[in-house]
Amino acid sequence: MAGGLIGRSTGNRRGRHRPLAEINVTPFVDVMLVLLIVFMVTAPLLTVGVPVELPKTAAAQLVDRDEPLIVTVDSEGRVFLQETERSLDALIATLNAIRAEKPDGTIYVRGDKEIAYGEVMQVMGALVKAGITKLSLVAETPNSGR
Repeated sequence: MAGGLIGRSTGNRRGRHRPLAEINVTPFVDVMLVLLIVFMVTAPLLTVGVPVELPKTAAAQLVDRDEPLIVTVDSEGRVFLQETERSLDALIATLNAIRAEKPDGTIYVRGDKEIAYGEVMQVMGALVKAGITKLSLVAETPNSGR
């Protein structure tokens, strides 16, 4: 009987599968490459901003190393800070908070070419009245296709 037990136990060892200790990373790498391609294609589309048609000018472009703060007045008269729509009071409060951290920053004002000049000047006047004096107007150069 002891011989029969020994035969069974060795038979079970031979029939068992040993666990594989290696991880197959090929599917993981495939998924990561597909995600990389998707993000590379979609990332430029996410930085569109507020669509406005800027007036054209022949003035030279200014070069700024920091990310600019852009106030936009669109063709319907709505005011945006970067891509976020704000009321004029909320815009001034936000800009004053930002200026407390970075007082030397210039604020760029973009106005759609279809909007009345007075509406852009009203926004600029409110900014100057709030103490924001480093303002620059943004326009397109005639050669840029933007």
